[in-house]
Amino acid sequence: MTYGSAVTVPGSFATTLEAVRAALAEQGFGVLTEIDVAATMKAKLDVGLEPYVILGACNPPLAYRAIQADASIGLLLPCNVVVRQVGEETVVEAIDPMMMVDLSEAPEMQAVAEEAAMRLGAALASLKP
Repeated sequence: MTYGSAVTVPGSFATTLEAVRAALAEQGFGVLTEIDVAATMKAKLDVGLEPYVILGACNPPLAYRAIQADASIGLLLPCNVVVRQVGEETVVEAIDPMMMVDLSEAPEMQAVAEEAAMRLGAALASLKP
């Protein structure tokens, strides 16, 4: 079962992280949360990870439509986008919003998920070299 999509970007983690924020903004997403997983693992477990950040991306009009269709859908919001360093490259992964359709019985969720998937896909595609 695939639950996301990914793109690998050559170059630095920091530069890619900023490019991801810009690509998300261009598609109408704001970043509501940012979790620095590597820093948390170092602080809590004293283990090292390559840079790894989870961005909680939200497109307010889409989130509103989703919540109106199914109030419990907030369990799957915001859309998580992972930015992680792998050697000399950075991998960017986005959750597949179509999972909302699989988990919700609200028929309105199909259109919301399709638009969110299109916008997240466009954001990832814009990062390709």
